[in-house]
Amino acid sequence: MDSAGTSGVFARAYDSLPGAVEVGFAGGRVIAVSFPEGVPDDARDDHELLDRIGDYLAGAEEDFTDDPVGLTVPTDRRSVLEAVRQVPYGEEASVSQVTRMAGLDDNDADDLDLVTTALRENPVPLLVPDHRVQGGPYATPGPVRATFRQVEGL
Repeated sequence: MDSAGTSGVFARAYDSLPGAVEVGFAGGRVIAVSFPEGVPDDARDDHELLDRIGDYLAGAEEDFTDDPVGLTVPTDRRSVLEAVRQVPYGEEASVSQVTRMAGLDDNDADDLDLVTTALRENPVPLLVPDHRVQGGPYATPGPVRATFRQVEGL
């Protein structure tokens, strides 16, 4: 399925995860990623992104940076999440590094608070790979994060 113009909810369960991956689209952009216990009844499972997530979980090197996201967060948090999105597959960055990547001061408590809030409230984990940030906090649940880190050798 081509993502252009896609709207709706898609979900699929994977053997390597404790539940499912649910992806919400609006106008062809991913606006939400969550990890429910099971596939919701109203979700479809026929989406190319779900296929690629399955490939990723099977070991394919996939960074999801080509997937359009619709970040409906304040501008300052968006800059943090866009910085996290640039952390390459199989690499990790500290909260301080992410702070600097976002053009903020890692010695400023308010800037660090902004970064941790953005990480905690990340609406599209995996596409904005908070699992690659050392020491979190994380929007990705612990067991899912552990699987993503294992897949990437972190």
